[in-house]
Amino acid sequence: MNPNFKENTLLPAIIQNYENNKILMLGWMNKEAFDKTIESKNVWFFSRSKNRLWEKGESSKNYLKVKQILLDCDKDAILITAKPEGPTCHTFIDSCFETEETINFKSNFSLEKLENIINKRKNEKTKNSYTNKLFNEGIKKIGKKIGEEAAEVIIASLAEKKEDLIYESADLIYHLLVLLSNEEIKFDKVIEELEKRNKKSK
Repeated sequence: MNPNFKENTLLPAIIQNYENNKILMLGWMNKEAFDKTIESKNVWFFSRSKNRLWEKGESSKNYLKVKQILLDCDKDAILITAKPEGPTCHTFIDSCFETEETINFKSNFSLEKLENIINKRKNEKTKNSYTNKLFNEGIKKIGKKIGEEAAEVIIASLAEKKEDLIYESADLIYHLLVLLSNEEIKFDKVIEELEKRNKKSK
């Protein structure tokens, strides 16, 4: 695999989440950054502002683990599918092409987006935020809230009130994601565990 690096040439490198195909970021690579990416299996770039090589995640520890490297037909653009170890963007959002507004208002809302919002609240310590209040009060308070919401789910189901069951289920899922974030556990790990169980049941 030989990208078309000319002397002092930087090529664009698009990073894509290998699990859901989401575009995570765009960076620039010279030959040395490309070679280190292949060697280390972590994504490296060349920083034009700092004029040096840098490993994505060197400060945040949110590394990008390489799964596959592809070149375009002219070999002057690079596509890397990778497994992100945390939010890719420095704003604590999953993708550099998203904003908090798009996460909050896009119709294709997801648990992944909710998880990113919760992590953003935790990292930025948003003022007057209920989520931050939970983080500040700690695991005992969060655990208590999960117990309360689980009980509300049971009560709603026994009463056969579907609207209440939906509402209380949303509360339970939200508080569970807060607990996982508090313990530095990505929801992906829960999915991986469910996937293992699915494979065992076949």
